[in-house]
Amino acid sequence: QVSLVESGGGLVQAGGSLRLSCAASGRTFTVYSMGWFRQAPGKEREFVGAINRNGAKIYYADSVKGRFTISRDNAKKTAFLQMNSLEPEDTAVYYCAATWNLDDSRLQDHHGYSTWGQGTQVTVSS
Repeated sequence: QVSLVESGGGLVQAGGSLRLSCAASGRTFTVYSMGWFRQAPGKEREFVGAINRNGAKIYYADSVKGRFTISRDNAKKTAFLQMNSLEPEDTAVYYCAATWNLDDSRLQDHHGYSTWGQGTQVTVSS
């Protein structure tokens, strides 16, 4: 079993940038594909993006495509979410999650993730 800890959230003005990190500990990191999700108050959890085990496939939600970049460093057991050109609509709690058994084509499905981080708040002011 892997455990996840996110960091890097905070308050930023519209147009600014933040970089979230998701540090994993426990089992071998490379067996997991990693997803990023977010949840704003009163809204359902939303897929942001995902990266497969070896980093060869990366997926993004249309709402963040071209602004957000997902990467991973398997040697450091860490996944990253670089967020640029932030908008007030990006305000949410951001979660990273790990899955070992989802097909790459289904990484947007939050039901398939077995382990979640505690979440980190991102607030974008206008």
